[in-house]
Amino acid sequence: MLRSLLYAVTFYLTTAVMLVGGFWLLAAPRSWAMAGLALHGRICTWLLGVICGTRLEVRGRENLPAGACLVVAKHQSAWDTFGLIPLFRDPALVAKAELKWIPVYGWFCVKFEHILVERGRAAASLKKMLVDARVQAAKGRQIVIFPEGTRTAPGAAPDYKPGYVALYESLQVPCVPLALNSGLFWPRRTWRRYPGTIVIEFLPALPVGMPRAEFRRTVETSIEEACTRLIAEAAGSGDTAPEAEQRARSNVE
Repeated sequence: MLRSLLYAVTFYLTTAVMLVGGFWLLAAPRSWAMAGLALHGRICTWLLGVICGTRLEVRGRENLPAGACLVVAKHQSAWDTFGLIPLFRDPALVAKAELKWIPVYGWFCVKFEHILVERGRAAASLKKMLVDARVQAAKGRQIVIFPEGTRTAPGAAPDYKPGYVALYESLQVPCVPLALNSGLFWPRRTWRRYPGTIVIEFLPALPVGMPRAEFRRTVETSIEEACTRLIAEAAGSGDTAPEAEQRARSNVE
């Protein structure tokens, strides 16, 4: 508990210092700002390991194409929103447009040229998302989407929204499913952090042109099966805190 509290203080202090200290990056090239964003992710993940004993393991990097691609990622933790950034060459995240109204942080979201989606205007929002995503993919960027739209607890029933399918059909680039177990060690709705190993796994890329039903079934099945396997690994590894291990076992069962 004390380690979690110390990390929370350190995390928000680091974030505040980097936002204020990096304010000048709003006037710099986007690539410089993205480098600052990746640095923030590395520092906060490193601090998580030092303070809370939460390590990071990345698998399947070879499955990421060299050029533009669509990454469909599981979303279990707030860690995903910053910890995944350094793993990509030049990511553009699909995120809610409300973020841009947050002082300083929102301005950076616009600077990063993330794909900001307005909620509540389904047809218009989808059309704009596809247009914005094509622009960013044309720059060779990885388009990263959390298709469930919110964090889900490890082992919880999935709820994939169809927007990622529309992106796949529109972008005409390979799709990389991404599985993880971050929610075991950085759970939602609590400030407590647990020791162990966050595992990120890039699954084999899916080619362009798959039929819609087959694509959707393949993506969702592969992600959910991989996440279940990662939860089981954590439960049996012996490197998790008792609370996290108990949650992992109960979710798998």
